[in-house]
Amino acid sequence: MEIFSRPKLGVALWTLGVMPLAESAPLVAEMQYDGVVLPFAHIDLPNGAAQILQENALTCFAVTPNPVDLVHPNTAVRQLAIDHVQEVIETAVALHAPTVTLRNLPGRIYPVGSKEEEMEWYATAVSHLAIFAADRNIRLAIEVVNRYESFLCTKTVEALALLEQLNQPNLGLALSAFHMNIEEQDAAATMRSAGDKLFLFYMADSNRQAIGRGHLKLGLHLWALEGLPDVPVILECLPPGVDPFGAGVGEDGRNTVLTYLKESRTWF
Repeated sequence: MEIFSRPKLGVALWTLGVMPLAESAPLVAEMQYDGVVLPFAHIDLPNGAAQILQENALTCFAVTPNPVDLVHPNTAVRQLAIDHVQEVIETAVALHAPTVTLRNLPGRIYPVGSKEEEMEWYATAVSHLAIFAADRNIRLAIEVVNRYESFLCTKTVEALALLEQLNQPNLGLALSAFHMNIEEQDAAATMRSAGDKLFLFYMADSNRQAIGRGHLKLGLHLWALEGLPDVPVILECLPPGVDPFGAGVGEDGRNTVLTYLKESRTWF
């Protein structure tokens, strides 16, 4: 008898670096993952990407926008960011992906102006994008990331407060075992507090390596997911020393990530 029912499993393809989908999709399928979270930058043509995923029997769990700044004091910068996310939402429709993830510019850990003002701009942008997405039957998942990668919504309670303020049914969260390890006192309780607002769960161990290579008790996370059976688990491992905001993963690092993915898959 299984202790856990197996969730749907995916791979965050940005962790494989600049690799064409036609090459990465067969690797993911061979490791018996169910799908991917696909960066917008990896999509040449939506129809072509959809065909590749179909040929490899993979689901697109979500599409992630390029790095954009939704809260910059310059109105033109904010508008370009909103326009880009709208394009990503349209692409998700073409890929039959249910979700688009959303976060502010990765690595911007300080406000340019005041945090209060930029938080208001964030709420305005998210509200607008949620309505745009709802009209297309797409969900938005706000990513909750740690203080070393953002100054907005670094804790789940802050993100849930934003969801309550905006009151849009297609708005939810993407939580990460790695980020919660830094910010949350009780990750499993935090996941349960999100409830049906948890749309995606990213998993890696405490060092962002394969499951079992760090110190997280990831079984507790999986128990929390037992009450949320429709939440895909997305592996998001990185090799030691890689800069997540820089050039990303090269060929050597990619081989390491593939090893982590194979190891992690054996836990399910």
